[in-house]
Amino acid sequence: EQYEDIVRLYVEMERKNHRCPACNNWTRRVHDYRIQKIHHLKWFERKTQIFYKRRRYSCECGKRFSEKNPIVERYQRTSIEWNQAVSIRAIKGKTFKETGDHYGTSSTTIVRRFDCLANSEIKEVEQLPKVIAIDEYKGDTREGKYQLIIADGITKKPLDILPNRYKKTIKRYLQKHGNDVQVVVMDMSQSFKAAVQQALGRPVIVADRFHFYRYIFWALDGVRRRAQQEFHEYDRKKCKRMKYVFHKAQSELTDEEQWHLDRYLEMSKDLKVAYELKEAFRSWFYRAKEIGQEQITQVKQELKDFYQLVEASEIPEMKKAIQTIQNWQTEILNSFAYNFSNGFLEGINNSTKVLKRNAFGFRSFKRFRA
Repeated sequence: EQYEDIVRLYVEMERKNHRCPACNNWTRRVHDYRIQKIHHLKWFERKTQIFYKRRRYSCECGKRFSEKNPIVERYQRTSIEWNQAVSIRAIKGKTFKETGDHYGTSSTTIVRRFDCLANSEIKEVEQLPKVIAIDEYKGDTREGKYQLIIADGITKKPLDILPNRYKKTIKRYLQKHGNDVQVVVMDMSQSFKAAVQQALGRPVIVADRFHFYRYIFWALDGVRRRAQQEFHEYDRKKCKRMKYVFHKAQSELTDEEQWHLDRYLEMSKDLKVAYELKEAFRSWFYRAKEIGQEQITQVKQELKDFYQLVEASEIPEMKKAIQTIQNWQTEILNSFAYNFSNGFLEGINNSTKVLKRNAFGFRSFKRFRA
């Protein structure tokens, strides 16, 4: 039967022998019938309702019970297929509201199904692996503005998410679950470093390459901004728009980009020296990636040679950058000796932030974590 935009199906199961749940005897005696209205999946983009004529049997022992059926579970008003589809879409769908609109129900119903699925499927971490990677992301839940994600550094699978990035939170978690941890990959956060060292003793800490590599580029940008203040107004604006040519590898520049680069480097001695230092650091970085695992001592010596070049240049922005690199020198060299990186974790965090924006934010940390 089709009524406006709703398709109605009238269903009745075949009468057959059933085993009594109380005495375990077989019975075929029907006690009564009840009509049950069930919400089902859409049919040709129309809402579908099943009117199920549920049969109840009675046994000689006095027990009355409903027949077994493949349509609906006990105490449910939605079909089994509908529940299965919603459970999948609650995870894969764009938002809870969009999923609810698609299946003709409210977003709160979808949220409840998602929470039940999360409670049954997500297992708590008992023991962390030998290599872990940690990083923060902005979550803005009730538990805190930032959350901390922990992943397996080898398999690159997310393991857990902490409600905030506080030192005491990280320390307690690692003390509880981190007995086997030997290597920790992180960004250059003193808070993270202190928490890891206090919780785990002396693990190998690996600084993520992206986070220390960018300090030299930041220093070069600082020199460019200082130098272009003395340029003519046209050159100052043009240099600002063409700032990407200073970051590109010299071997990858087009003829036009090389012309602009040469022009602005000739206009400032400090900018030219800073650019040469950037290229020297870049050469050291890629050489360290190639030989770091076998010749880490050579990598360390070449890094010290770079320090001397910076000191001789007397450029304050560059000198400030290498102070940070010197403070994290051991962790930076570990990144080449052990060849671990946090790059995959940055990708996970990017997907997480996209999910958050699609949902216009999550107030519940537990739901956002799931």
